[in-house]
Amino acid sequence: MTTHSRRPGRLERLVLPGVLTAEQLDATVAGIAAGQREDGAIPWFRGHHLDPWDHVEAAMALDAAGEHSRAEAAYRWLAEHQNPDGSWYAAYADGDHREPTDRARETNFVAYVAVGVWHHYLSTGDDAFLDRMWPTVFAAVEFVLTLQQPGGQIGWKREAAAQEGEQGAGGADVTDALLTGSSSIHQALRCALAIAEHREEPQPDWELATGLLAHAIRRHPERFLDKSRYSMDWYYPVLGGAVTGPEAAARIAEGWDRFVVPGLGVRCVLPNPWVTGGESCELALALWVMGESDRALEILRWIQHLRADNGMYWTGYVFEDDAVWPEELTTWTAGSLLLAVAALGGDEATTAVFGGERLPRGLEPDCCG
Repeated sequence: MTTHSRRPGRLERLVLPGVLTAEQLDATVAGIAAGQREDGAIPWFRGHHLDPWDHVEAAMALDAAGEHSRAEAAYRWLAEHQNPDGSWYAAYADGDHREPTDRARETNFVAYVAVGVWHHYLSTGDDAFLDRMWPTVFAAVEFVLTLQQPGGQIGWKREAAAQEGEQGAGGADVTDALLTGSSSIHQALRCALAIAEHREEPQPDWELATGLLAHAIRRHPERFLDKSRYSMDWYYPVLGGAVTGPEAAARIAEGWDRFVVPGLGVRCVLPNPWVTGGESCELALALWVMGESDRALEILRWIQHLRADNGMYWTGYVFEDDAVWPEELTTWTAGSLLLAVAALGGDEATTAVFGGERLPRGLEPDCCG
């Protein structure tokens, strides 16, 4: 796999004043590519672990930057190493499928393949790719929906078996639900429905599941574990497309002063004096979803203090100590930055999977229970 030395003309939309110059874009894309293994796996950085969600996030960024063969290799890795039950393990040492380091299967990690696959198809128009990946997406969604609870929320994960035997053998289901994870799954289910619709293979059970999940996110916070200290629980219902319009604006306004540190970025968790690049870029994406591109751009400009000389981005910054922490340059942090820039720049595939206006919504229940 090779990386283009210059961006195609249409990728000028990824050049954003105060955020990325053309040369900086090239460096960031090259940095993500350098972290990818020959087999397509994209760990956080070489020598660290791979988790399936961040692997997809980095692959999506490569697609947004025109590196379609690299992105396709990342999805091929998922297809080749999917467990028999449709899942992937939560972590693999340096992206080596032979060395899972966390054999739990987290539902939001598993679901996210649908977002990446649809994004790649919209980036390339490659129907053969979509045909090849459909069984992978189908099995992943079916696994995730086995953990959907009667209230619509999605259980967090399936634990590793006490004695791991056959690949993919499972332990107990953790039925407690995470609001962030379920919100990400909501986006993934809508992308899976878009794939099914494109293939003319209706999935009415998925439509019902998506509607029930959206209803739980919007109307039943009590069905989720209380993780309100984390900024992701604040903005992810908006980013995942479940909370929209005036409710989205009210939600973001309510948490703004608690989580946003002007000039630096977004806190990961209260009350820690720690801003992180990934959360900041995701909030920028959520603001773009709401139509607030100016505020989104402002946040992306703020976090340029996290940019390293090699074009990658530090995970976070402890502002009380004036210290970068942890000292990691992760593929997914750089990936989240590129995806936010792509959305602001009008990249069609990225705006489609995050904007949501072209995604099916599922069938939300008529009742209020």
